[in-house]
Amino acid sequence: MKFFVDTADVSEIQELNALGLLDGVTTNPSLVMKAGRDIMDVTKEICSIVDGPVSAEVTATDFDGMMTEAAVLSKIADNICIKVPLTFDGLKACKALTTAGQQVNVTLCFSANQALLAAKAGATFISPFIGRLDDTAIDGMEIIADIRRIYDNYEFETEILAASIRTVNHVKEAALIGADVATVPPATLRALVKHPLTDKGLEAFLADWAKTGQSIG
Repeated sequence: MKFFVDTADVSEIQELNALGLLDGVTTNPSLVMKAGRDIMDVTKEICSIVDGPVSAEVTATDFDGMMTEAAVLSKIADNICIKVPLTFDGLKACKALTTAGQQVNVTLCFSANQALLAAKAGATFISPFIGRLDDTAIDGMEIIADIRRIYDNYEFETEILAASIRTVNHVKEAALIGADVATVPPATLRALVKHPLTDKGLEAFLADWAKTGQSIG
């Protein structure tokens, strides 16, 4: 499974990338607002840090507007992935952009039918929102499983990018189902390494080592 980090915070991206954990980055208008920086400046800096795809989202809702904004965003760097909403105009833009060789992430997916349409439109990535479905009392993991089965049935190359991840269990379940990518908030990505038995075991090892009076080197 690939790990993307879902943030526009450059310091977080630099730290996680240095650990070798990042395969890409996803951003959206809300994350750019939270970062408090110009979208062009912060996206360009992010693209210079990571080698993988960096999703930059259009804000226009009509086809012509999306294409105009996509032309601007795509010039930021070669690893830009244009993010479009799952609407008919978004699918139209997806088809036009991918036909021209541009990576496209179709976002705000909440059903397997929507994901099927995105794959037909040639999407590079489809972003089903797990956490937001959970918020409506629908098991978000079911959509990942449904999309995986549909894509496998017809050998679609669109990658399933599990989004709106809230917990470490979301990551594990998405991996078990076979999502290609998980885009994860920095805090959740860091939490994947934690386990109380790891901490307890390390504490015991260090205590025993101290009793030997030895040092390495």
